[in-house]
Amino acid sequence: MPYCLGIDTSNYTTSAALYDPMTGVIHRKKLLPVKQGECGLRQSDAVFHHTQQLPVIIEELMKDFSGDIRAIGVSSRPRDAEGSYMPCFTVGLGAAKILSAAMKLPLYTFSHQSGHIAAAAYSAGSLELLNKKHIAFHVSGGTTEAVLVTPCTEKIFKAEIAARTLDLNAGQLIDRIGVMLGLGFPCGAELERLAEKSASAPKVRATLKGADCCLSGVENICRRAYEGGASKEDTALLCLMYVEKTIECMCEELLKLHGELPVLFAGGVMSDRIIKTRLSGKFSASYFAEPEFSADNAAGIAVLTDMQRRVGTQAT
Repeated sequence: MPYCLGIDTSNYTTSAALYDPMTGVIHRKKLLPVKQGECGLRQSDAVFHHTQQLPVIIEELMKDFSGDIRAIGVSSRPRDAEGSYMPCFTVGLGAAKILSAAMKLPLYTFSHQSGHIAAAAYSAGSLELLNKKHIAFHVSGGTTEAVLVTPCTEKIFKAEIAARTLDLNAGQLIDRIGVMLGLGFPCGAELERLAEKSASAPKVRATLKGADCCLSGVENICRRAYEGGASKEDTALLCLMYVEKTIECMCEELLKLHGELPVLFAGGVMSDRIIKTRLSGKFSASYFAEPEFSADNAAGIAVLTDMQRRVGTQAT
């Protein structure tokens, strides 16, 4: 069977995936190591760790694979915008170029954000959504944006920013509060488990400017609550409720502007069960990725590579 290989070296995860429409996605990934108490990595450290981890990830992926690879895809930039660049993506791009040249296979490049959108659509069983106009939320440690997705012939779809954070990203907020509470980085999963133990019912309100959001104030609110005696569990829930309410209000504003379009939720923050449960059913046509396809992964890149190969556009 003809497979496509996808590679993604994002800020915190090394990943590779194989995709065939008949059998689905096979993928492997590994988080980059972050020291206890720290809230992230310098790009130079991320590049070093990707250089160490990517050969191991690809070796694991290919260990029992006996299919036929027809094309290679890679995330080469954070998003589809002029000047979008992050050094960590050069590791994956370099490896993909070597494999493409050695195997004489076409190479397709995509943005990391496009990979997230495709992975979410694939996981939701709704790849046809990529052929329709819709709103996609990409909510993670590095990005908190809503994009207007429009199909186009040359690269499957284009994504134009419709709303964004004006300060902190939602994942940054979650990690800062998690580190404050003594959790390991990245903090999302541990913060969720803490929040699920809370019996509180905090009242929260989103801070918006149009459809854009501001989240830095939430960090101060959570910090004051914790320093004022709130439990770790209640502080964790307070943080997540603010994030959920902010995304909900952003979505409401965008649907007023653009009409009742389908809404796709992607990115690591959207794997949080509390946020997902509260958002589910609030919008007439909403789609969510399963947790393993919400966080950074190469699955969407492999899917996009197959779609690009099939439409016959020129490799990059």
